[in-house]
Amino acid sequence: MKKVLFLVFFVPIMVFSQTSYEKAEKLFLQEKYTLAKPLFENALKESPNNLKTIEYLGDIASHNNDWEKAADYYERLKTLKPTEANYYFKYGGALGMRAQTGGKWVAIRLVGTIKDSLEKAIQLDPNHIQARWGLIEYYLQLPGFIGGSEKKAQNYSNQLLKISPVDGYLSKARIDEYFKRYKNAEKNYIKAIEVGGSKLTYERLAKLYNEKLLQPDKAVKVLESYQAKNKK
Repeated sequence: MKKVLFLVFFVPIMVFSQTSYEKAEKLFLQEKYTLAKPLFENALKESPNNLKTIEYLGDIASHNNDWEKAADYYERLKTLKPTEANYYFKYGGALGMRAQTGGKWVAIRLVGTIKDSLEKAIQLDPNHIQARWGLIEYYLQLPGFIGGSEKKAQNYSNQLLKISPVDGYLSKARIDEYFKRYKNAEKNYIKAIEVGGSKLTYERLAKLYNEKLLQPDKAVKVLESYQAKNKK
């Protein structure tokens, strides 16, 4: 009798919980983060160490630009599973955004942890592309007197060139843009188009023409070229 009562009361709770979680995932994928958040928070109360739930909540905080909260969630992830490269990448990325928006003293305090987290992601996954992008931005944005370096940014760009040529050329163009070497950036974006041909590569070149080289006609032609190439 006790076993029957256990099944009667416990099984519906399990079904409800699963359905609620699936609803939260669906809302998240639909980018309805405000609706998904309380459902994931309830799920986390029931299962405090569920990695996927914590990651979803961290991603929602990131979408909301709540970088401190996002970093807290991602730190929990890397503590629970210290062998997962992506958790270190997300943690370092969230701290990087905190540093950008929190002022000089916050940035100085976080600099070492950001670098260590992104490097750890690469150590765990030698082919981690996004962590290298993060380190490129890190070395570009950081003032020279606390470690900023184009040479180090170029080093990670060269690594990307070997792992993913399109990311390599895009990152080199990004570095050129940062230092206002716009003609060099143009050449690297063109190489990225030749290697990858994705919509992003065309958009980056068009943006360069439109915003930096002040050649809107060329920007239009680049986008028209992509559309013509991808007509069904």
